[in-house]
Amino acid sequence: MTVTFPNETQDYRHARVALLRREVRLRREMEAVAAELRALPAGGEVPEDYPFDCIGADGAPATVRLSELFRGGDSLMLYHYMFPRHAEDRRPGPTAGAMARLPLSEGPCPSCTALIDMWDGMIPHFEGLGGNLAVVAKAPIERVAAFARDKGWKHVRLLSAANSSFKRDYHGEGADGQQAPIMTVFKRWPEGTIRLHWASEMLFEPPDPGQDMRHMGTVEPLWTLFDLTPGGRPDADEQIEYGCCRPVRRN
Repeated sequence: MTVTFPNETQDYRHARVALLRREVRLRREMEAVAAELRALPAGGEVPEDYPFDCIGADGAPATVRLSELFRGGDSLMLYHYMFPRHAEDRRPGPTAGAMARLPLSEGPCPSCTALIDMWDGMIPHFEGLGGNLAVVAKAPIERVAAFARDKGWKHVRLLSAANSSFKRDYHGEGADGQQAPIMTVFKRWPEGTIRLHWASEMLFEPPDPGQDMRHMGTVEPLWTLFDLTPGGRPDADEQIEYGCCRPVRRN
């Protein structure tokens, strides 16, 4: 089917049709990659039933095990939140709320924070259709919960691995203690064994020239929206706050 829009030229239509063919090929390749991901053989069994800190239903700190994070299905996605941020990240931190009083190095990563902002409103749809996602920080759970209140997050499930080796074992933390924003996906097999199914290992591959790692590119709507604009992605990183968009709350 060929469509046209008002006042377009033949040059535009020819170029657009050629690009559309590439878009269709890209969609097919993405579907093929997703099918291969689903068909991966069994990954390594988790070495222990890791404990995570959380905020319980009564609002008090509690502990939950990895096995208890599965909710009726056989899959569990755990995103490793860089909280604290990387030591070389000098982007400004929050100017209001509980995190404004923290040293910059102990605060949350702006890019991870932006990603969780994008996900929070989507979580009811994701869980309603059978998805299972939680976010794991290294910071104490009380600190993570306080920042979530400042951000107004209502739906994303937040955990802390401050008291386990989970992030270190699954490359969400380096030997030097620096955090890394990897996604890990686990599968619970029929006999109850939990194994790693997939992880965003592109994080550790060299990026192409002029690109960042883009290991989570297909689930970052902020950047895929920019891909549809004439200017493309801006040469800038996510920030905790943007003065252009709304008044900045200050204590």
